[in-house]
Amino acid sequence: MSFQWPIRVYIEDTDLGGIVYYVNYLKFMERARTELLRHFGYSQQYLAENDVLFVVTHVEGRYLKPAKLDDELLVSVAVERASGVRVTFLQKITRASDSVLLCQAKVDVACVSASHLKPQRWPANMLQQLTSSSVQQLTLEEK
Repeated sequence: MSFQWPIRVYIEDTDLGGIVYYVNYLKFMERARTELLRHFGYSQQYLAENDVLFVVTHVEGRYLKPAKLDDELLVSVAVERASGVRVTFLQKITRASDSVLLCQAKVDVACVSASHLKPQRWPANMLQQLTSSSVQQLTLEEK
């Protein structure tokens, strides 16, 4: 089962027509990845204290249906693959009321030293937790 994080669409997330502005889907995905780490005990404070910073190096996304003002969304996160420095996350955003898939993406995230901005290995315990079966088993739609 993938990790899921609920998000409500607020007015600041939308354009003039009340539709979620495309870049905000990426923000929703970022929040879900942050909450996944928090779920395992890795707060932003912990990361800062341990010289750990994450940078998105590649995003491949598809926008399928619009989300609208006041929609409740579920943002799913799973790990597709993990190496020492890079983790590839699969993410989906669905509307909670009817489970319609709105957006999906593959996101590559690298770990770097916060003080030197040089690549470093993901913390071993964190990588082990992320690659556990509890954050796997999510596939992206083909079409």
